[in-house]
Amino acid sequence: MKPSIVWFRQDLRLADNPALQAAVERGGPIVPVFVWAPHEEGDWPPGAASRWWWHQTLESFAADLESVGSRLIVRDGDSLAELEQIVEETDAEAVFWNRRYEPAVVERDKAIKMTLGARGLEVQSFGGSLLFEPWQVETKEGNPYQVFSAFWRACKRLDEPEEPSPAPEKLPHPWKWPDSVEVDSLELLPRIDWASGFRDEWTPGEKGAAERLDRFLREAVPDYKDDRNRPDRYATSKLSPHLHFGEIGPRTVWHETRRRLGDARFTNADEGGEVFLSEIGWREFAHHLLYHFPETTDRPLREKFDDFPWRDDEDELKAWQRGRTGFPIVDAGMRELWTTGWMHNRVRMIVASFLTKDLRLHWLEGARWFWDTLVDADLANNTLGWQWTAGCGADAAPYFRVFNPMTQGAKFDPDGEYTRQWVPELASVVDKHLQQPWEAGSPPADYPEPVVDHAEARKEALAAFETVKG
Repeated sequence: MKPSIVWFRQDLRLADNPALQAAVERGGPIVPVFVWAPHEEGDWPPGAASRWWWHQTLESFAADLESVGSRLIVRDGDSLAELEQIVEETDAEAVFWNRRYEPAVVERDKAIKMTLGARGLEVQSFGGSLLFEPWQVETKEGNPYQVFSAFWRACKRLDEPEEPSPAPEKLPHPWKWPDSVEVDSLELLPRIDWASGFRDEWTPGEKGAAERLDRFLREAVPDYKDDRNRPDRYATSKLSPHLHFGEIGPRTVWHETRRRLGDARFTNADEGGEVFLSEIGWREFAHHLLYHFPETTDRPLREKFDDFPWRDDEDELKAWQRGRTGFPIVDAGMRELWTTGWMHNRVRMIVASFLTKDLRLHWLEGARWFWDTLVDADLANNTLGWQWTAGCGADAAPYFRVFNPMTQGAKFDPDGEYTRQWVPELASVVDKHLQQPWEAGSPPADYPEPVVDHAEARKEALAAFETVKG
């Protein structure tokens, strides 16, 4: 039988990979292919942090393929042109891939499927990155959901997600491999090494993802419901970049979590596990929205927000980006992001509220900064999160909800451990004044004054929101 090409994208894993499994079941040689084509991602090509992760995960996946007798063919160029060339070089008869849901990619994939199919090739795409396809979940009227709780109830009424397939022990290879470039030639790594904190924090690849899930389920799930909002504790899975790059599939996360629930060793594991799975549900909801409302990557879902009176202040934007706002919990989060490529979810909400409501800067400014600096930068999650906080998206936070960074910091970092870790200038400030050091008798000279008065900024934000409330 002639070869099958498996076109890998954000599904860099051997286990629970429907496209790879289909190629195995078809029989014959398998040619694993990755095409670096950032120009085909529309207005959201991979940012700097994502490019760093791409380099690591591609090298890891190439090694995984070699362990089962195969190899990863890497190309740099136009996806269709490279796939057609590999078809010619291998005499392949089938091309399989797992679906993605970003607007520009959906259109690109449709065109590729049509072109390759017209050549007589067997072309199939599979659902490998979500528990439920976006078109599977709809209201009684046949519309997409815009409220998470109703969406998640509908999901749970559907059949249980399929069990993940195991990784193949061996992959048949072609008699001659097509040409490939080295991962280094893609120039994904920064020329100035700002990623040392990334290397300390992350192990990209399928093995690293499995280890991350195992540790989380063993150590954190029992207290997840109560501790997930505490950035000072090990309480969240940090699986988001592994899920985004497809180093682990959501079905694996779902079923492995289910298997751990009810273990007598874990008090409250069932409750914590269910809350954790609902967070996986938020990821599903984000992709559901992106698929049905593709314009929301750049425009608010609530159209009245097109006329919202956003401010434009480059100095304040830079202060926010650099963690120099004078609000400790905000600055701690932004510095954690810059150093590790990640930020705790509660802190993401705090810093996003500060940008869009205290500073009243456009949510797209925050979305673009997160896109460039997060290792888990995912277009669906990024869009949902920023529009939710800004009040202009689905299931959005009420317009009058303006996070108070001082009370948020005191509540979720009560001992100041997280804040002092990332803002060491405040190490000697007592807990009472940690989140508002300007009230200390002698605030640190090397820490900035607040860029705004929160109480006044809140009033101005509420007044602005009144203009689009109707």
